[in-house]
Amino acid sequence: MTYQAPPTQAATVVTHADMANAVRALSMDAVEKAKSGHPGLPMGAADVATVLFTKHLKYDAGDPTWPDRDRFVLSGGHGSMLLYSLLHLTGVKAMTIDEIRNFRQSGSITPGHPENFITPGVETTTGPLGQGLATAVGMALAERMLAAEYGEEIVDHHTYVLASDGDLMEGVSHEAVAFAGHLKLSRLIVLFDDNGISIDGPLALSDTTDQVKRFEACGWRAMRVDGHDPAAISRAIARAKKSDRPTLIACKTMIGYGAPTRAGTSKAHGEPLGAEELAGARKALGWPHEPFVVPEPIKKAWERAGKKGRNARKAWAERLAALPADAKAEFERRLKGDVPAGLAGAVEALKAKLVGDKPTVATRKASEMALEAITPVMPELALGSADLTPSNNTKTKAAIPVKPGDFAGRYIHYGVREHGMAAAMNGMALHGGLRPAGATFFVFTDYARPAMRIAALAGIPAVYVMTHDSIGLGEDGPTHQPVEHLSAFRGMPNMRTFRPCDAVETAECWQLALERTDGPTILALTRQNLVQSRKEAGSGNLCAAGAYEISPADGEAQATLFASGSEVEIALAAQALLKERGVAARVVSVPSLDLFLAQPADVRAKIVGKAPIRAAVEAGVRFGWDAVIGEDGVFVGMSSFGASAPYKELFKHFGITPEAFADAVAARGKA
Repeated sequence: MTYQAPPTQAATVVTHADMANAVRALSMDAVEKAKSGHPGLPMGAADVATVLFTKHLKYDAGDPTWPDRDRFVLSGGHGSMLLYSLLHLTGVKAMTIDEIRNFRQSGSITPGHPENFITPGVETTTGPLGQGLATAVGMALAERMLAAEYGEEIVDHHTYVLASDGDLMEGVSHEAVAFAGHLKLSRLIVLFDDNGISIDGPLALSDTTDQVKRFEACGWRAMRVDGHDPAAISRAIARAKKSDRPTLIACKTMIGYGAPTRAGTSKAHGEPLGAEELAGARKALGWPHEPFVVPEPIKKAWERAGKKGRNARKAWAERLAALPADAKAEFERRLKGDVPAGLAGAVEALKAKLVGDKPTVATRKASEMALEAITPVMPELALGSADLTPSNNTKTKAAIPVKPGDFAGRYIHYGVREHGMAAAMNGMALHGGLRPAGATFFVFTDYARPAMRIAALAGIPAVYVMTHDSIGLGEDGPTHQPVEHLSAFRGMPNMRTFRPCDAVETAECWQLALERTDGPTILALTRQNLVQSRKEAGSGNLCAAGAYEISPADGEAQATLFASGSEVEIALAAQALLKERGVAARVVSVPSLDLFLAQPADVRAKIVGKAPIRAAVEAGVRFGWDAVIGEDGVFVGMSSFGASAPYKELFKHFGITPEAFADAVAARGKA
């Protein structure tokens, strides 16, 4: 490709090329200084991003988190310097030139991939391809749901995504694109950086999909433009903003635009250009300035663009202030993520009723009972399921489904899209104003795990209702029976995993999940019915420490029996059998092993107790339990995959019974 330097302009005239080249220059300079990074995307997509930020994005760099701003998601997170350059140039206070210089360095706010919990102005953590696009679907859905409730005077913005070839190849993109098209999320606009290059080389080595036709087949409006023609890009975005469907704009670009030998090749993707190539790019782009230097007129032009949305923000603030006081307060409470004042009372009332009624129900049913009590006091709770609503029990009697073009409801049918569901939940939570809770079978977290990991990493308060939590689901067999999943999620930093033993614990775990604002929570729930193990509601939330004594020993304890979920009743029955044998045992329910292990040492020691024998029973693998029972502790559980049979037969087959547990504890006492 032959590059032509922009024509010399009068000192006061700043062109689109000047502004786009400022983005290119900062990006390639930062990557070069770090000796690490991806210059190709920022250089290739700079024209697209410049048009968006200067002509269309409703954005105020002085307040990059104001609620009715347009969202911009860089799904191709490897091109993070594009976003950091834009944040710096538009005037986000924290994004100084020193932060740009410190790209990918310890302690900077310019990490290798964008992280929303580190960098002001970053809407979501991206990097694993496809996640940004799928998360943006949730943002766009949240915008429409809140607009349906509060009106477009208060909620009226677009969600823009810059997506790469890799984003569109990832499987989650298919789930997200189909879901967005089905719901007609017209405020969602995807700018496809269509550069035809992957790490291995030309995209044609592995993919020949016509993305425009693909998106059209999913109900989107789709079009192609020259990604280096600012007027064409602007016209396409203007048309997309008027569409009644989500829009894909395939912007044909050249990766590494301006680099004399690497542009248009995979060599521009993921490594510094090098001194010679960098000098050649400066010459080709007509950018003679020193590294990290942006001439004042260009800098001022970018700062004006960063202030472009200031009047819109102020007008929005006036409209918000004009709302009735109660509506304004409720809107602001939801955006802050504050728990409604009535939540604790609703849970306490439910617990009192459950203790009196003593229901024998599956914890998935107990979860439904909890939701019936919670949803009236927490209207921002957005429930849903990946096509397993009757099995997950997540739809309350009053719940109204969200439908294409009708977003007044609070129940979402995600279809068989576990990964897309989890990613959309991330977007809804990050958008603010809604608390998403989505459901599937626990074993199918295997499909959703990448988005769940992003939630844990980024501190997103999503709630995952994961039913059919063990071999207790029975006849569906080992493909559907999770055995390693509890241990896997307990080992994931910042992921909280609850496995309640009855209806009372289920209500308490729901309360804890919804009160949490710094990360996601799993509720692992049973298919099979469980007896009511809790005899008293208790003072406060007994699950809050992750474990508590549910049944004391008759006399000085010789053994402590630990259990979670459906195995608590097994531990209680084993306690009675041991008593008949003259062994005094106490039972500790452990609804959240990871939460318990995070408690201070003195709290853990008091709950663990001093009994010489420690034993645990759980219909999962042992991994993780040694932190409580020790390497020499007794464990009864799974060491293989499950099998297909009625669940009571399976528990006998795998030796997870009161008798087997009591025998193992008694044998240790004789050793």
